[in-house]
Amino acid sequence: MRNGFFYSLVFAFLTSASIAAIAAPAVAPQAEKATMVTEGMTASPSEKVDLNGADAATLQKQLSGVGEAKAKAIVAYRDANGPFASVDELLEVKGIGKAILDRNRDKLEVN
Repeated sequence: MRNGFFYSLVFAFLTSASIAAIAAPAVAPQAEKATMVTEGMTASPSEKVDLNGADAATLQKQLSGVGEAKAKAIVAYRDANGPFASVDELLEVKGIGKAILDRNRDKLEVN
């Protein structure tokens, strides 16, 4: 009788330990990623990007929805037409639409 009780306890312990081992790893990596995303998001809104002074790499990194091709197009437009007079002039750049401008308006400035 004692052996049966002991084996039942061992079985219950191993079952709960295996369930805990399977469920535990899924929680830890998400907490680390959330911390990194929060740090990145808090640094960028305070800094504004100058359309007339920023290079393509800065534009690509700081603006949402602007990849390498659009960042190079912004710099090429600026080189061909002179400095931007206003943030709204960004709509003249090929590939930049109203949605991208609205998404990034608070991050942009013209000096």
